[in-house]
Amino acid sequence: METSFGITDSQIDIAMRDNAKNLYAIQLKSIGRGLDIGTLIEVRRAQLACKLSDEIAADMFREHAKKLIQENISSALDILKSRNKATNSPTQVIEEVKCVLAFNSLLTVLSKHPQGDRFARGLGPISLAGELDHDRRAGDLKTLYRAYATDVLSDGPVDNEKLTPLNDLRNIFGLGKREAEAIISDVKSQAYRKRLAKSFNTDLAAAPSKASFLQNLCEELQFDPELASKMHEDIYRQKLQQFVADGELSKDETEALTAFQVRLCIPQETVDAAHTGICGQLFEKVVKEAILSVDGYNADRREAVRKAAQSLNLKKEAAMTIFSKAVRKLFLNYIQKAKAAGNRIEQAKELKKLISFNTVVVSELLADIKGELTTAEPATSSATSESETTESEGEDEDYEWESLETLKKTRPDKELKEKLGKSSQKEITLKDDLPLRDRAELYQTYLMFCITGETTNVSFGTAISSKKDDSEYLMLKQLGRILGLTAKEAQDVHIKLAEKAFVQQAEVVLADGKLTESKADQLATIQTQVGLPSEHAQKIIKSITTTKLSSAIEASISRGQIGIQQVRGLKDANFELDSLISEPLRETIYKKCAEEIFSSGTGEFDEEEVYVKMPADLIISAEKARSIVQDIAKVRLENALVQAVALLRQKKRDGVISSLNDLLACDAAVPASKPLSWPTPRELDDLYCVYMKSIPKQDKLSRLQYLLDISAEKAEDLRDAATAGTLPQTGQEEEELAF
Repeated sequence: METSFGITDSQIDIAMRDNAKNLYAIQLKSIGRGLDIGTLIEVRRAQLACKLSDEIAADMFREHAKKLIQENISSALDILKSRNKATNSPTQVIEEVKCVLAFNSLLTVLSKHPQGDRFARGLGPISLAGELDHDRRAGDLKTLYRAYATDVLSDGPVDNEKLTPLNDLRNIFGLGKREAEAIISDVKSQAYRKRLAKSFNTDLAAAPSKASFLQNLCEELQFDPELASKMHEDIYRQKLQQFVADGELSKDETEALTAFQVRLCIPQETVDAAHTGICGQLFEKVVKEAILSVDGYNADRREAVRKAAQSLNLKKEAAMTIFSKAVRKLFLNYIQKAKAAGNRIEQAKELKKLISFNTVVVSELLADIKGELTTAEPATSSATSESETTESEGEDEDYEWESLETLKKTRPDKELKEKLGKSSQKEITLKDDLPLRDRAELYQTYLMFCITGETTNVSFGTAISSKKDDSEYLMLKQLGRILGLTAKEAQDVHIKLAEKAFVQQAEVVLADGKLTESKADQLATIQTQVGLPSEHAQKIIKSITTTKLSSAIEASISRGQIGIQQVRGLKDANFELDSLISEPLRETIYKKCAEEIFSSGTGEFDEEEVYVKMPADLIISAEKARSIVQDIAKVRLENALVQAVALLRQKKRDGVISSLNDLLACDAAVPASKPLSWPTPRELDDLYCVYMKSIPKQDKLSRLQYLLDISAEKAEDLRDAATAGTLPQTGQEEEELAF
């Protein structure tokens, strides 16, 4: 509805509401942080007089309260950010925050007042969360929150009286729970560190139980014991780094570190880990400088290593771990270069550099780290000789392979040992860095180098091999130690190479598969040359001849020249049939034998021979054999009847009898559950008559009667006729009488 001035009712309502808000805003200015009850009542009356809704009034009151709080916050932040020391007073900052907390507390209390319905609307706790600029100001609010938390928690025990205002301030600032907890935890950590530093040389040092003192301190500050333990470790590491900055630990510094460990209850394994990590880096640097020195491992480098090992207070195990890691990395560099070499000779040369590096540098370094004397220094020889003798005795346990010349040469005599001088370390190996297959291949490469020597190419495409002395075999043994090969694993490489050499030559000698006396002598000579034991050489010879024989036997089987009798002959000659004849071929022989039984014309079926003896001779399972026989018999049973009728029609009496015998043999293997069917019963009677005239065994004749479905009455008539000589004659018999 429009008035005479063209203004609608809604516009009038909006104008009245805006006017009421302006009047109410003037009234709100009278409300300060003191929140006088009388003023709150007067403001409520003004709201009602202005006819302003409770919802709008409450929103305006809360906005007014937020402005008052933000004034305190802005003032506190200005003080914090001020560079002027005179104005940058933490006390003033805390006072501003306390004003915020007091004002918020008063708002909360008055919102629950019994006469609250008479007060201005909008009383209650205030939160800045959701304000448009809250995210932008979040960093400043966190800074202010941290300042207040530091002031509250830094002095005296932490209790609910201190934590409750912090929780209220978190809600006022609109901070997340995790954010506030992280700040409080950090402040507690600083307070704990401060209290710890203050009591370290006084109360903590005098405490009979350091653990109880630290536990009480954590409880007093409500500080997480796990975080406290982590702090203790950090403090120890910082002190250790400070002390070793000059490259060594003095006696006083060591005692100070011990005091830190005892008073802060730091476990020994944590201390060891700190020393390994911090001192280990310094020690590793010294070791690498010594290893990679251009001048070699001289007296200065040796002294530096010894000093580092002793002055850094590293445990021998930790020093060995660090040294081992650095050395194995260099070992692997040599291995990679060897693998990348173009031929076996170049590979062996790189491996030889590895062996020399281990002997000349690594062994002496290791002795210095362990505080032992190297071979270059005077030492009692009795202990060394005893240990070497024990080691050598331990490695010579497998006397079966003592004939291997290459293996014997890896165990040099006393004269060669004295000639070579230095011995090599065997504690640091590549056992866990390379698979056994790779390590064995590298060992075999150098073994081949020891056997063949170094070749030199000359004119016209020829090459000359330079002779190597037995010292190469001692280096081979050292290589085996570096590669982490056990005596058995190294021995296997020698055996494999010797067997390979013997096999290659034996296959040439036994090319035709025949072992004559002259060939046996020739093989014995080769066996002596490569050093194979006689038993292993005979196994290889037998394997070759067996393989050759196996090929010939397979060809004979395919031509049908091998049967069960020949197989039994091979078995009697101690041949291993399972390796000589494959299982499919053995099954083929068995099938052939079964088919011969069902086509022999005798009518005999020996279950023990077919199901027991033949499978045993041919190494076929009884179940498999029975399945094969039954499958053949089922097919042959029907075929035998068809063949018998066909021969009957051809008037071939002997063939008929043989076919009927085959039918009975098949029936013995797989007994028929019902008589056989045939479209012409007269022909079945003729078959019965022909078979009866052959004077068979009664059980066979009775079984044939059942199979041909001849009744007992008809069978009786046919037998009586045969006795009286009046049995009808077949066509063939009539022709024979006419002739």
